[in-house]
Amino acid sequence: MKKALFLLVLFIAQSSFAPKPITWVAIGDSITYLNDHQNETGNRVTKGYMTRVQEKMPQIQFTNKGYNGWTAIRIATDIEKLGLQKADLYSVFLGTNDWWGSKPLGSFSDYEKNAGPTTVYGAFRVIINKIRSLNDQAKIVLMTPMQRVDFVYINNPKNNAYGSYKPKNGQQLEDFANAIVAIAAYEKIPVLDLYHQKGMGHKNLVQFKRLRDSTTGNYVNYPYPDFIDKPFHPGIDEYPYPESAQNITFDGLHPSDKGYEQIAKAMLKIFKKLD
Repeated sequence: MKKALFLLVLFIAQSSFAPKPITWVAIGDSITYLNDHQNETGNRVTKGYMTRVQEKMPQIQFTNKGYNGWTAIRIATDIEKLGLQKADLYSVFLGTNDWWGSKPLGSFSDYEKNAGPTTVYGAFRVIINKIRSLNDQAKIVLMTPMQRVDFVYINNPKNNAYGSYKPKNGQQLEDFANAIVAIAAYEKIPVLDLYHQKGMGHKNLVQFKRLRDSTTGNYVNYPYPDFIDKPFHPGIDEYPYPESAQNITFDGLHPSDKGYEQIAKAMLKIFKKLD
């Protein structure tokens, strides 16, 4: 009897000191989506940033609302169809597909005036409004897009895109990152600025891009920026990012395990400061 009573008291004491569960909804694009779809990375990724954060903060229960290839504008347009639920914490990691898809960034007034999801500024207002309608006490963390070099999809090399070292239709990816930083400052909410994160610049994203030399026909491992504008022929040339080429990314755009670990560490610093 005494032993049973002792165990009951011990259980109650342990329960009272156990961390309170935290529900987290991670809204994003393929970088978020791939957390639960490692098979679409050629199994080069073992776990994404949400799983890595949860390993360090096991009281977190996350819901993956990452959509492969989606833009902030599409997320905002379809916001009522996504089945978003009330949570304690929301993160929003978008923007890289808006830049590549030449979606209009707009101006800060689009955010202030709630002008709707015709621009990226307006889309972020829609997303944040939706989150606050679900839980006006929720913590929100914004994340800027990462820098990117030449993306080549590991499962279909015909799907490829140049990097953020030059503009797309007159827009710089950095402008999209700076817009998200400005929104976070206006709303007085935390921002994880991955675009300007130390160790995640263009030169750090891959070790090299393996391309065929046009004069000799031999393959050469070109580091950044030497591979810029050198031709790649999908369906003919070998995949330009063998495993030895990966660094922060495995394909020029999507994080490798190393990249996801760096994102998770930066997120943990923010999460642990939240009330």
